[in-house]
Amino acid sequence: MPTDLEIARSVTPKKIAEVAHAVAIADHALIPYGHIKAKIDLAWCQSRIAANPRGKLILVTATNPTPAGEGKTTTTIGLADALNRGGHKTVIALREPSLGPCFGRKGGATGGGRAQIIPMEDINLHFNGDFHAITAAHNLLAAMLDNHLHFGNALDIDPSTITWGRVLDVCDRALRNIEVGTKPETRHASRFDITVASEIMAIFCLAESLEDLAARLSRIVVAYTRSGKPVTPVDLKAVGSMVALLRDALAPNLVQSLEGTPAIVHGGPFANIAHGCNTVIATRTALALGDYAVTEAGFGADLGAEKFLDIKCRQTGLWPDAAVIVATVRALKMHGGMAKADLSHENVEALKKGFANLQRHIRNMKSFGLPVVVGINHFVSDTDVEWQTLKALVEAEGVPVALCRHWAEGGKGCEELATIVTKICATSAPKYLYGDDYHPADKIAAVATKLYGASDVTLGDGVRAKLDQYIKEGYGRLPVCMAKTQESFATDPKLLGAPEGHTLHVRDVRLSAGAGFIVALCGTINTMPGLPRVPAAEAIGLDADGNIVGLF
Repeated sequence: MPTDLEIARSVTPKKIAEVAHAVAIADHALIPYGHIKAKIDLAWCQSRIAANPRGKLILVTATNPTPAGEGKTTTTIGLADALNRGGHKTVIALREPSLGPCFGRKGGATGGGRAQIIPMEDINLHFNGDFHAITAAHNLLAAMLDNHLHFGNALDIDPSTITWGRVLDVCDRALRNIEVGTKPETRHASRFDITVASEIMAIFCLAESLEDLAARLSRIVVAYTRSGKPVTPVDLKAVGSMVALLRDALAPNLVQSLEGTPAIVHGGPFANIAHGCNTVIATRTALALGDYAVTEAGFGADLGAEKFLDIKCRQTGLWPDAAVIVATVRALKMHGGMAKADLSHENVEALKKGFANLQRHIRNMKSFGLPVVVGINHFVSDTDVEWQTLKALVEAEGVPVALCRHWAEGGKGCEELATIVTKICATSAPKYLYGDDYHPADKIAAVATKLYGASDVTLGDGVRAKLDQYIKEGYGRLPVCMAKTQESFATDPKLLGAPEGHTLHVRDVRLSAGAGFIVALCGTINTMPGLPRVPAAEAIGLDADGNIVGLF
């Protein structure tokens, strides 16, 4: 079988101007980055958003991921291609890939098979420079903070209260905990997070304009003075330079699928350690350009979809018209206890047992009041008996299901799913999991008990005191952003399926005042991942003609 990269290179892409014209993007609004990718002028996007009625918003989510593969991004792309084939003008809105998983364990994030966005190698490696701008802005603020301490500390900052670390868009576990400072009196503990966990990434993805971006950056709390006053980028005179670094990046990026469907790819926070959604600007622009906007939220519905609804939609007033839950027979059999090496063998009992994971995601999404459809991403090892069994189990939950072959057939293989989506779309009022006035600890408990199946929540040393302090400082109404393993509803990644009665342990919390949420760090989740024993980077390189090879 050809690799994803080989399939991507076998297609001659349309010129980016042709892609733009298909959704009426004005010539003067297109800022080309070569021949097949571009940015769209931010001011033009904002005027279009203000002037146009919005299309239907389709949220694609999934079961808890396993090494067997689910194909959420692939399904997002295949569905959009199928909607376009059916005569519905459709625009994709996706996150940008991080270099961390590209060089690490997971690989890229541009889909697969015949359902990909291109240029695959450009999007996965650097793209149009947005992540570099975010990294630079974050680290500039860190440098200005430490520089202020070095030159006398006029603000009387208590170094022990500094919460602002540094970021890097590669996985490097050796930098998780560091010590910085040029003098004994300025030395303090710090850390490196991966760029996708940066609060500036979250701010970038939630900002609706350059003015909103600047206002959010101004609200970041980086430390406290010895008298207990919060220290912000305004105090450090850093806001202007940070906005300057981020100005061009805030314009959304335009590329295309293998079938020429316009794709806006912009921003990229992870859903297991951040809020997991592409930029608000990208989503609103896609809605203004198409009859349908198909977007995804990272990892399983317990993380990405919950945050899409409880954070992104709460802040913007957006709300999906339908939700697609992606699953595979292989992954559900793994949730049912099968080893990865045995997944090519038929096992109906393991499938039935593993269905509990999909069942909980279905019920969780329905609890938000959303119309739901399940898309089964087909693998060649699936048997007809397994498919019919899964179909009956899903339909017993009162939701439709479609078998999707987009990996092999592109949009044609996703036409059944597209037909169902157009039929079930319905406008509904937002229905959040918890109220703004809940105590932050109760918001955490609501997510844990209502969605995760936990029976109890425990807070680490000092967590309750931090949350109470956030309330005193005026942040008590912010939503919570759960940082938790993506592999399970529980904090133990080995608890597959739909565990119940477990305890969610919150070891720490972090305030993201600019982004507008409180991060709850659960279990052993890290905001700076490490590379696996054999990282994907070992296979990436150039061939004799200078072409990139080894990406997946």
